[in-house]
Amino acid sequence: MEYTGYSKDFSLSGKTAFITGAAQGIGQAIALLFAEKGADLILADLQDAVTEVERRAREMGRRAVSVVGDLTKGADIDRFVAQAVRTFGKIDILVNNAGVVFLDDAEHLSEEYWDRTMAVNLKAPFMTAQRIGREMIAAKRGCIVNMASQAALVALDRHVAYCSSKAAIVGMTKVLAAEWAEFGIRVNAISPTVVLTELGKKAWAGSVGEEMKKKIPAGRFGYPEEIAAAALFLSSDAAAMITGANLVVDGGYTIQ
Repeated sequence: MEYTGYSKDFSLSGKTAFITGAAQGIGQAIALLFAEKGADLILADLQDAVTEVERRAREMGRRAVSVVGDLTKGADIDRFVAQAVRTFGKIDILVNNAGVVFLDDAEHLSEEYWDRTMAVNLKAPFMTAQRIGREMIAAKRGCIVNMASQAALVALDRHVAYCSSKAAIVGMTKVLAAEWAEFGIRVNAISPTVVLTELGKKAWAGSVGEEMKKKIPAGRFGYPEEIAAAALFLSSDAAAMITGANLVVDGGYTIQ
């Protein structure tokens, strides 16, 4: 693709974004920032609460559709994509954000936890990217942002399944970027540190959180809005020359 400049407002006006895990946390923050920047939205989640995010996007003047279902099932992905194309005629941006974490030491982690982690964190993002990627290939344009983690880069205690799934996301990102660049499609990943979603606040409250923050050079955890800002940059035309990258947003945790 030729360089044509970009909006210094990082506008997504005229673009349609498909965001998974949009009901809360990072996904919700991405959805609302994208709406603020002019994008129309397809918001996918297992939870009915995603309809509230749709309502808030519509209040901003955006067209938005929420879809509820299981992204580990190909039939649900096909249904979501068909509805998106039927409603908007295109999908310009995919943010693969939905994910889970089950903690246990490697000696005792159950097969159930391993399988569920891989299904949600790896299988679902790949199948969603594959299905939407076909639409993007036909259109000869598109942008995909996959949510990885600092756990993709370093070992975290009791995170064997999570670390494995997120490392695989970084590898998947690179392959898709290499294969689909000829079609004008960019594929990148974001690797956050601990993020203060509602779940994050509970999981890292008290002394466990204070000890973790001591290991982060910036001395604090991230906020959903900061990860949304990274997703906005990678989804905007300002990042037109960036593909196959993993943007680490970790306050310096992984540089040590």
